[in-house]
Amino acid sequence: MPRQGFRTAVGTTVAVIVRGGSLALIGLMTLAGGGCTRDRDDVTLDIATTTSVQNSGLLEALVPHFAVATVRVHAAGSGRALEMMKDGIVDLVFSHAPETEARYLAEHPDWTYRKLASNRFVIVGPPGDPAGVRQTTTVLDAFRRIAATPVDFISRGDASGTHEREQQLWQRAGTTPSRERLLVSGRSMAITLRQAHERQAYTLTDDATYWQLQEQVDLVVLSEGDELLLNTYAVIHPRDAKLAEAFAEWLTVGEGRRRIGEHRIGGRVAFKVWPDSCPGNTPTAVACP
Repeated sequence: MPRQGFRTAVGTTVAVIVRGGSLALIGLMTLAGGGCTRDRDDVTLDIATTTSVQNSGLLEALVPHFAVATVRVHAAGSGRALEMMKDGIVDLVFSHAPETEARYLAEHPDWTYRKLASNRFVIVGPPGDPAGVRQTTTVLDAFRRIAATPVDFISRGDASGTHEREQQLWQRAGTTPSRERLLVSGRSMAITLRQAHERQAYTLTDDATYWQLQEQVDLVVLSEGDELLLNTYAVIHPRDAKLAEAFAEWLTVGEGRRRIGEHRIGGRVAFKVWPDSCPGNTPTAVACP
């Protein structure tokens, strides 16, 4: 498996593995075959990130430019990422699962929470659109059509932020596809999109990851723009984790914030940075105009 390294301004390295044509950043600890044992030195920062931040290419635009420390990255769904921080495996988390975040924050009042950016969820599916999703005007109607039509839907099924939103939408729609048509990926957003491509199925994805992979999959956006599809990202860390605090500051008010706003995919802005004027210290916060 090919391996690359990112060097920061102070000469430290972040390991990268290439999987299926896309860059996947994972922890150096994982590359070495370790489990949960950490080599804690003062200039190493372990972070866990939702796979959409990874698959969209945003990490590649950020991590090499943080000159303070070696950053070791573990890609996982938001729920797993938060569990890793609870267990002391990582120092900081990128997450986009507000309900799960709220539950962990209630259990860990010593954690610091900041909204970082937002993008949108979209429903993608086969160009022929056998469920007629294009004809719907709301995402809930789109989900009802998918459930009522003999087509497959690929679920993340991994306690990620995307899976959390999908479950919320099925619940609000008042229906789900039959068990044989609701297929569980259990993998990253990029792999889930490829599975939807192979089965010519529908799935829910963040738009940035879809844009990054749209030339590799025969899927099109069929439902977008509904207010229920707003997707917010947060950075979370223990209050006494000084290196994590420095990285969070770099991301939210420093050079990292600028780099998030400048990250583009095919000329399109992939993430909107969280507006300065909007409160962003709770999972329920939404970006104001």
